Amino acid sequence: MEKSSDAPSRQSLKDFLEDYWDIIVGVSSVFMAFYFHKLGLGGLATLFAAIGIACLSLSVSEVAEILSSRLQEPYGSLVLTLSAVVVEIILLYIILLQAFTNPEVVETVKGGIISAVIVDMNVLLGIAVFLGGLKFSEQEHNKETSSTYTTILYVTGIALLVPSLLSEVNHRKETVFEASVLISLLLFFFYTIIIIFQTKTHTHFFKQTARSRIFRIKRKMAQKNLEEDDEEEDDYIFEKFTNFGLIATIFLFIGIIAMGAEIFATDGVRLAKEYGISAGISGLIIAIVAVSPEIMTAIKAAKNDEIQRVVNIAMGASTVSILLTVPILMGLAYMSGIRFELNFNPLEIGALILTIILAWKTTDDGHTNYFEGIAHLTFFVAFAIIAAYY
Repeated sequence: MEKSSDAPSRQSLKDFLEDYWDIIVGVSSVFMAFYFHKLGLGGLATLFAAIGIACLSLSVSEVAEILSSRLQEPYGSLVLTLSAVVVEIILLYIILLQAFTNPEVVETVKGGIISAVIVDMNVLLGIAVFLGGLKFSEQEHNKETSSTYTTILYVTGIALLVPSLLSEVNHRKETVFEASVLISLLLFFFYTIIIIFQTKTHTHFFKQTARSRIFRIKRKMAQKNLEEDDEEEDDYIFEKFTNFGLIATIFLFIGIIAMGAEIFATDGVRLAKEYGISAGISGLIIAIVAVSPEIMTAIKAAKNDEIQRVVNIAMGASTVSILLTVPILMGLAYMSGIRFELNFNPLEIGALILTIILAWKTTDDGHTNYFEGIAHLTFFVAFAIIAAYY
């Protein structure tokens, strides 16, 4: 009798840990980061802060996914990308504040902005397309989505060239700064037009095609009864929250992430300087920590044959990472008394434009396969090698 009563208890504990492990590990890691920070153990503090940020960012992503599932596309993917970019902005801004004592971190922040796009468009898209291609051979999405996003990103990349070119031809720092402010305002204006285009006038550009929906439904027919049973047994507490409750939960998690980000910034910057880690690699580490929840969401979507969602997340997050992150960071830097210019180095601008061209070539026909995923991952590894030695 005792054994039979223990079995349901162990099962319920297992279910609880499966549902909430990210919150438990995330909160615990942030507290451990504070503990090691107080002891002066910067390496362990940075490691636990990174784990805490990644796990709680996954929690934010999962809560945002519940909220997005109650909305239609493109609103669902928009909620996911915005929630992820808020975490990215907080992380980059707290690192930027270290510029008062360590001016070199400005280059790390700029590297983080570009690296977020590199990771989204190559790691996230690459892994998801590769795994989805292995499972389904070929997956179909709305080619208007990738066409629109690559156009947006191409124009954005060219816009970011302006301050960089002015800096390369030895214009005065005041001129470069003024150009950076003007480009930031232009990017923000461009983003407002894109939001109207995406959510009001051309929503069909960002939705799955009817033909692909039929294929997806057919593939899932065999699992339909099993999925319905799983939904009935789902006791995930956030599923029961109202939309307002979900938004409040997201902000709560983001607040804890901000505390971890402060440790990650202070101890991480000191470690990077101590061990001579390049700004390019530092930017990649920041981007991977910030983007890791989106990667998990995209992998899950690809395995469910929802490649449209993958494209929306990867390209949508990349768009927001520049068009929203850059103007907001410029504004926050100005209010904080930090000089922040958009004079990215040739490697960053070159990698950004080449990434956009690669994404255009691999998605323009509305089909993806595992080879295209490998192509993106190979490009990323090549970029990481260059960034390490640049």
